[in-house]
Amino acid sequence: MLKVLIAEDDAETRDYVERGLRELGHVVVCAADGRDALYLAINEPVDAIVLDRMMPGIDGLTILRSIRGVGIDVPVLMLTALARVEDRVEGLEAGADDYLVKPFALPELTARLNAISRRPAAVAAETVLRIGDVELNRLKREARRCGRRVDLQPREFALLEQLMSNAGRIVTRTMLLERVWDFHFDPKTNIVETHVSRLRSKLNAGFDHDPIQTVRGSGYLYDA
Repeated sequence: MLKVLIAEDDAETRDYVERGLRELGHVVVCAADGRDALYLAINEPVDAIVLDRMMPGIDGLTILRSIRGVGIDVPVLMLTALARVEDRVEGLEAGADDYLVKPFALPELTARLNAISRRPAAVAAETVLRIGDVELNRLKREARRCGRRVDLQPREFALLEQLMSNAGRIVTRTMLLERVWDFHFDPKTNIVETHVSRLRSKLNAGFDHDPIQTVRGSGYLYDA
């Protein structure tokens, strides 16, 4: 059983999804506009969010970026009528875990919702990772290099955490897609490369050494 927030302004679509999820035994809370959706996403603990992209008041992408910006990592299925590849990429890069285009079938929505909610249980980990001159504080979600704070977005932080946790070992693109984006398929975009590039530019600003090595045809390796 999941507790799901449905953020959808179209009453017919919202009722259709709500009724279907309740019949499957899930608990559902709903929002019909962007402001209510953002409030509930921040203040109402849920297991997953079904988020319409074109919400009145505050649009879905802004809602998504806002909750990711404050460290809320709840799985999000973005629901939208925008079907272009560029639109899907924009949603995924904003922090969506999956993207479903309208019109849709309820069984596909529930299957996708179950898939993005099926995350491995958290395991105990060091609060602070220190490798070379880079320090990563998992509790505070902060990164520092030579004591100077490096301001990272949630996905960039997660990428650095994966690379540092596997220092000295190659981390493949597939591993990063699964562990940072929870994708169990290849979205056929350069989403990993784009985020690694942004991470490098922030981490290496003012420094000559880049600890993130590209291993051609394999992935990345963190070497302090």
